[in-house]
Amino acid sequence: MTTSDGWRRRRVPGARGRADAPRTPIDYAKVGRASVWRRARGMTPDQAVKALGEAELHARLDRRDEAAADDGGRRAAELAEWQRVVQLLTATGGPYNPDADVVVQEELAEDRRREEAEQQHRQEQQQLAARTDELAAHMRAGRLDRTVETRPGDEAARDVLVHRGDYHPVVDGWLAQALADRSGHYADPAARTAAADSLPEAVRAHAVLLTVLARSGAPAADGELEFAGRLAQADPEATDALAAWLERSLAPAELVEAGDR
Repeated sequence: MTTSDGWRRRRVPGARGRADAPRTPIDYAKVGRASVWRRARGMTPDQAVKALGEAELHARLDRRDEAAADDGGRRAAELAEWQRVVQLLTATGGPYNPDADVVVQEELAEDRRREEAEQQHRQEQQQLAARTDELAAHMRAGRLDRTVETRPGDEAARDVLVHRGDYHPVVDGWLAQALADRSGHYADPAARTAAADSLPEAVRAHAVLLTVLARSGAPAADGELEFAGRLAQADPEATDALAAWLERSLAPAELVEAGDR
């Protein structure tokens, strides 16, 4: 439902931008390997061989019991890890020390890298949710204008607003104006280039038309160029064509002005 002022009241269930992160499934094979490292610490080669024999016995028993066999691969992982530990101690002697086991340390390092990446992703999602709420508050208060500078990630915040039903066309006009002015994070050429992939065609067309209109030198009061946004939303290709025509029309006048100087 869209109200008379253009706000979309419809809400998307569960799409608030702060949804709980899905719980990471248990890696039973990893649990099994970690169990072996803990139990094998300090073992001699003979002790490790004995532990391997016990693991093989349990594996044979599990194959007869469907309930026991359905352990997510933990038992198989334990058996394979005992075999590896025995091979390692046969070659190097004991006692076993997982802190000096290259295979173990590489897996633990990979776990740390994955956890750091997941933590960074969670932080980025929290920051995106906060920025989305901030922009929504500006929109509702009628303050989303040139006084609010764009930031990296605002394109994603726009997408969240659309997804959760808080979208209002003013956000596209705000982004287009910043892109045309090269203000906020669009002062960075890389950000303007990235906008070609991250912003809708209508927003880009709006920005192009605003850029050309600004070159005309004609003063425009606040809201006077609102028509440019409506044109871009209705037909981005036609808006681009109009901007190109205006660009060509303004070129001779600009050359004359340059000659007068």
